[in-house]
Amino acid sequence: MAHELLPPSEWVTRWAHLIPPGEVLDLACGQGRHARTLAARGHRVTAVDRDREALAALSKLTGVETLCTDLEAGGPWPLAGRRFDGIVVTNYLHRPLFRNLIEALAPGGVLIYETFMAGNERFGKPSNPEFLLRPGELLEAFGGALAVVAFEQGRIARPKPAVIQRLCALRGEVDQVALEP
Repeated sequence: MAHELLPPSEWVTRWAHLIPPGEVLDLACGQGRHARTLAARGHRVTAVDRDREALAALSKLTGVETLCTDLEAGGPWPLAGRRFDGIVVTNYLHRPLFRNLIEALAPGGVLIYETFMAGNERFGKPSNPEFLLRPGELLEAFGGALAVVAFEQGRIARPKPAVIQRLCALRGEVDQVALEP
């Protein structure tokens, strides 16, 4: 069943200008709203998801490589040895991948992460604590290894009411970054 493609996340759009030219990983990309946006900005995108049908539509786009894999199946990290100038993760949480994401980020690379946190169960799914970040969890997971550019957590009203956590961090020094495009 085809779904209407959502616009890119405002958080991703806000910080995408920080991603250096080069390779970007869109992890658990779903319908590929961010893969499309980043490819349109000139990046070479690796779009990863377990939904073969969603990836089929993306594989036809210039600058987009697709990889169909179940990241939660317990096998080895499918991108071992690869480095990315940008990594984007939205609406997805699988904590065992945190270390892999840090290792896959190239020097000067940017991680843009946005997903649901505790409290979201009041608004619907996800409501399982396994899929909800604890307060400050993205800072704990990435702040020691990466330089945090921006962090937010709390309730949002759009695109729908939710409780989320957002992080933008880079492998390098924050003072080297232009916060505005």
